[in-house]
Amino acid sequence: MWETLIDKDHEWFLYLNRLGTPAWDPFWLFLSDKWAAIPLYALLLFLVYRQLGWRRLLLFLVFIGLLITATDQLSGFFKYGVQRLRPCHEPEFEGVMRLVKKSCGGRFGYFSAHAANSFALASFFVVFWGGKRRLWAFPLILWALLVGYSRIYLGVHYPLDVLSGCFAGGMLGWLFARLYQKADLKLFS
Repeated sequence: MWETLIDKDHEWFLYLNRLGTPAWDPFWLFLSDKWAAIPLYALLLFLVYRQLGWRRLLLFLVFIGLLITATDQLSGFFKYGVQRLRPCHEPEFEGVMRLVKKSCGGRFGYFSAHAANSFALASFFVVFWGGKRRLWAFPLILWALLVGYSRIYLGVHYPLDVLSGCFAGGMLGWLFARLYQKADLKLFS
């Protein structure tokens, strides 16, 4: 069963990766760039500041920092624990896949830290705002999905790497948002 899942993952990767065209490459490279999200997150932090003020924003930022650290560390743990080669390092894909980036990245790719981090932040903000700013949920989840897909498009992750990253990031985002809410209630009530 495991081999069948891996074979399907390879098939899905090749299908999705080959959908790309040079005209769209700059768009997906931009989406995958960690600096591309700065305006979005700056806007979100501004909204949080207006809602909470400076003191509570500082606690919020501490939890965001802890969230990103935990997500990155967990991703690294899995990458080196599982040691699944990235598709761009896989000899069987040489000449049949598109590698859009100049470099492939590290040797191992399970699971995608880009997908995990973007979903962690998206789920953190969705849980934090709950029903108050429900309109932000769709664009944040869409942004995270697009970042995840960009990793397949660029040729550096398999679909299961991305889905696993989305799941791990979503769970960590939910957990850290709940921990933040408890800490905020305890310190500022």
